[in-house]
Amino acid sequence: MKTQKLTVLEKFGFGSGDMAINVVISSAFLILNYYYTDIFGLKPADVGIMFLLVRIIDGITDPTMGVLTDKFKGRHGRYRPYLLYLSVPFGISIFLLFTTPNFEYGLKLAYAYATYILVTVLFTAVTIPYISLPSVITDDPQERLSANGYRLFFAKVTAFLVSIAVPWIAQNWGGGNLAHGYQLAMGIMAGLATFFLIFCFATTNERVEHIVEDKTLWQQAKILVKNDQWLVLCGVCVLGTLGYTIRNSVAAYYARYYLGDQTLIPWFLGTGTMSAILAMVASTYITKRYCKIGLFRWSQVAVGLLSVGMFFFVGPDDVALAFVFYAVLSFVVDLHAPVFWSAIAEAVDYGQAKTEQRVSGLAFGGISFCQKAGMGLAGVIANQLLVVFHYEADQVQSDYTLMGIALMLTVVAGVFHVGMGWLMFRYRITDTYYERMKRGEVDGLKPLAGVIHDNTL
Repeated sequence: MKTQKLTVLEKFGFGSGDMAINVVISSAFLILNYYYTDIFGLKPADVGIMFLLVRIIDGITDPTMGVLTDKFKGRHGRYRPYLLYLSVPFGISIFLLFTTPNFEYGLKLAYAYATYILVTVLFTAVTIPYISLPSVITDDPQERLSANGYRLFFAKVTAFLVSIAVPWIAQNWGGGNLAHGYQLAMGIMAGLATFFLIFCFATTNERVEHIVEDKTLWQQAKILVKNDQWLVLCGVCVLGTLGYTIRNSVAAYYARYYLGDQTLIPWFLGTGTMSAILAMVASTYITKRYCKIGLFRWSQVAVGLLSVGMFFFVGPDDVALAFVFYAVLSFVVDLHAPVFWSAIAEAVDYGQAKTEQRVSGLAFGGISFCQKAGMGLAGVIANQLLVVFHYEADQVQSDYTLMGIALMLTVVAGVFHVGMGWLMFRYRITDTYYERMKRGEVDGLKPLAGVIHDNTL
């Protein structure tokens, strides 16, 4: 079985897809909670409940989308067509999400639900095909890892724009109206998202085709739960998303209230994002020389230690030290990211070798659901903690509230990352293991079969 190298253009094009998707992910992680409470005007408790309830819809749409991608294949491939045909609706939904209507509270809350549901459904319809692409653009684990390095680098570029450009545009181009400013800023981001989805479609190729057996959703689910390594990744995804979302969703509050300056918001968020971008580069370099699974495990344990240190050593007046700690923390957190997203495709292959039956679409759909479930749970936890710590939007906060905000950014989020690292000690598919598995040299696993390579695409 020949390995297949990807061109720089294809890696760049693949990465551009995540630039589009991360307009939603980054806004959800970095500014959406703050936008809903301090700009849109919703109560934190209502925001938390909305984030959780909408995840119920994901429980239906994610597996459904996974099954659809397995069943249908067009002239443009199995996954790429969704990026083309849904690009414009995806962009429109983002613009509507960040539009603040002049309604009374009940209607405004209903509008928030409607637009958040619309974004969620279209996000699923685009994201599951996109995260499935690595399994068909190459069969080489190192090329998949490299492609995911490009992907996550460009995703962090989007996060950088969302964290710095969006708040800056909102504050400076909104004519003194932050609601209008955020609508304008995210409208620009929505246009970029549409363009990058189309660019991803145009520059990638589906050259590896896996033979997919026609099975019902229930039959696929029964096969999938036998894949112990996929189950480990599901748990890792939930825990990691919980920690990542809680820390990032409270970062704007930390800059404005704990450090005491609203103008610090874009620079504090941008510091974290820039560190994450550097982490993508560093991770690709490190994993060429050292075990990628070991990097994953120990980096997340280190996040816990750094989080505790930031909580105890950084006070409200220690602005420079806060930036330094947050930069280092954000760098170490994201060292694992390229490893995780390349591991999913390898876990799917592991499941095929173990059960002699391949479940791909539902596996990727399940990971997507775990990510969004983690985001939903994090939204509830973060907003309920804001209530517990007596947070009041756009007010001077008490010392108790400030302590709570600092605790959420550091220790609370760090606990989930330590759990994530601990769980990865149960994951065993290293590059060496994967190559042995493909050749049928691992006890209890069959050689991978049913893979067709088409180098003419």
